[in-house]
Amino acid sequence: MTPANAPAELGAHLGYWLRYVSNYVSHTFAQKLAGQGVTVAEWALMRVLYDADAVAPSSLATTMGLTRGAVTKLADRLAAKGLIARTASPTDGRAQTLALTEAGRVLVPDLAALADRNEAEFFDHIPPAARAALERLLKDIVRRRGLTAMPID
Repeated sequence: MTPANAPAELGAHLGYWLRYVSNYVSHTFAQKLAGQGVTVAEWALMRVLYDADAVAPSSLATTMGLTRGAVTKLADRLAAKGLIARTASPTDGRAQTLALTEAGRVLVPDLAALADRNEAEFFDHIPPAARAALERLLKDIVRRRGLTAMPID
């Protein structure tokens, strides 16, 4: 017999199951990206840049919910790989912008295909209505909690 004040089992918490699935989805995607020489965080930054011409690092930090230092580190790694370029701002010589190089622009759709494949591997068995409901619920939690940082770790 279990005492009345015994702690709940791990599996009794929805957060446990969210983390369980999230860990596997994220780890599997990270392995796919590693095969292309890119991390999840680098992919996220590249995907944001894909929809823009040139973006200030401070703007990227705000968009991604990261510190400027984190964006700088990501940008340094991507620049070393030849996937993004830094350019001095035409209006402020002290400022710079980041943009995908041609190699980076070509790579993003391939990485997006890996993301799509990873998504399918984990979630295609879920009926569309249930998937849509799950997405609505998760987005509602994000909204209610005011979550802003991209989940890139």
